[in-house]
Amino acid sequence: MKNSSDLKIDHSTRRTKVSVWSLAIAIALGTYGAGGITTLHAQSTTGRIFGSAPAGQTIMVQGSSGAHRHSKANAQGRYTIASLPMGTYTVTLAKDEKTVDTRSNIGLTVGGGAEVDFACPHDQCAESANN
Repeated sequence: MKNSSDLKIDHSTRRTKVSVWSLAIAIALGTYGAGGITTLHAQSTTGRIFGSAPAGQTIMVQGSSGAHRHSKANAQGRYTIASLPMGTYTVTLAKDEKTVDTRSNIGLTVGGGAEVDFACPHDQCAESANN
């Protein structure tokens, strides 16, 4: 019977291959895991305000925490203001930098959103074909 010294098996090469694969798997799992935690954290601490408004008009949000953002309603009369911290907001519709309508005490909860719709002329928020 022969022992491993007689067979001339190089155990150091086999250990190196296993170590390289183990390291690659650990890096892949660590990267995926860290990305998943970051995504979960970001989603759980922000919300969004969305809705309908006359196309092209500006929607502004002012939060109780000081957050302030704005957006314009698109050609279909829809808007979204995302990545807002949790809190209470005042949402304002403006045309030519003048306030048209305001909604107060709009609350955002963890991972949620609030729909705030503004009246549109003749209930049509989208741009007309004549514009």
